[in-house]
Formats: sequence, C-alpha cells, structure tokens
Amino acid sequence: MTTITGGRTLYGQALGVLMLDTVFPRLAGDIGNALTWPFPVQYKIVKGARAERIMGASPDPALLEPFITAAKELEEEGVRAIATSCGFLAAFQRELAEAVSVPVLTSALLQVPMVSQMLGPSSSVGILTERPNLTEGHFSATGWGSDQFDVHVNALPPNAVFPTVFIDGGFEADAELLRSEMIQAAKDLVKRRPDTGAIVLECTNFVPFSAAIREASGLPVYDIYTLVMQNYFATVGQSFPARLG
Repeated sequence: MTTITGGRTLYGQALGVLMLDTVFPRLAGDIGNALTWPFPVQYKIVKGARAERIMGASPDPALLEPFITAAKELEEEGVRAIATSCGFLAAFQRELAEAVSVPVLTSALLQVPMVSQMLGPSSSVGILTERPNLTEGHFSATGWGSDQFDVHVNALPPNAVFPTVFIDGGFEADAELLRSEMIQAAKDLVKRRPDTGAIVLECTNFVPFSAAIREASGLPVYDIYTLVMQNYFATVGQSFPARLG
C-alpha cells in the first residue's frame, strides 16, 4: 500500500511567480505566459504593482510588504521556488528570500557572478535592460558589485517601442519590430564592448527574443528562463535509470 498525505489544496507546482499588475501581451517565453514552462506554475498578481512603481532607481518601498505577503502565500500553496516578473525587483531580493524558506529568484542579475566566473579574465559581461535605471543597489541586492566583475549595461534607446508596450502598458505590439529592437540592442552592446563574452537579460520580457539575440551576437545569453530552469533541476531534480547504456 502506498500512503499519500494531504495538507493543502494544490499540488505539483514547481514554480511560483510574483507578477506585476499589467495588461500588455506576453509571448511564449515570457515568464507570465504559462506556455513558457515545461512544468506547472502558480501565479500571484501583486495588485497595484505597476511598472512605473518598480523601474526607478529603487522600487516603491510601499510595495515591499505586498510582495512579501504574496510570496508567503505562494509558499503556503506548495511552490518549490519563487520568481518575479521584473528584474528590477532585484532590490527586494534579500527581504523576499528572508521571508520564505524556498529559493527566491527576483532577477536574472543573480547569474552575473556565475557568468563572469565562467568567462576568461579578458571577457566582460554585458547586461541588456529596457531603461538606464539599473544601479549599484540592484547589483548589491543580488550579491555582487561592478567593482568585483567587469560588467557593462546597455539600455534600449529613448525612442524604442519596447518600453511603450512593457512599461507604459500597451495593449498591442508588433512582435517583429520588438524582435528587431532586441537584435539591434545586442549588436550595439557588442559593438561598444567587443570583449563581451556573454549577455545577461535583466528584463523578463526580453526572453521571447533570447534566441534571436543569441544568434545575432554569437554569444551565450542568460535570462530569467535559464535561472529558473537551473533552479528547477536543483529543487525538483532529474532521476536517471541505473544503467550504463
């Protein structure tokens, strides 16, 4: 006989995602599109957490408590790890991680030390972001600083369409135009720093275009998807048959 034990309503969710309160379209690949993930995901929208309250030099401190509450609810519902839908929430990394007992992945920026260490000493790490508001505070909240690793940040130009959709809350978007902006941003980043050895995408909305960026730059690309998948294999794992071939 196999005994099963209950204790909560939901089961099998490998990942919980703290979502900003948004209305823009999300392509497959985006953290907020459930088709992105090869495992069950539990979403939690933090009401009132709009992009303009997150993407300054630091997020609105009034949002910290709602995010902590939502993270605790996801943990109680049984998720194995918690991610967020905006890389600028890196600023809340320490507080959210302290509030729950499962891994918290606020931002792809958590990967920068690993990526830098995997590259040779003559290579830098390029960070792509939507707007030029990333600060040392975001970096230090994820456990590192620009004095430790050779990083450089490239934001989309002021006239880019991408932020008008994903920050200003557009209802429609030209996917091919967004793709072309991502490709150009990656090319600009590498042109400015030819020593770039890898690219980290701060913005979770960039992920549907990661493959295009990888192809255009010829470089490894790390994003929230690569971070979550690495954590998935650590928290859920993969079993292998006891055989040699």
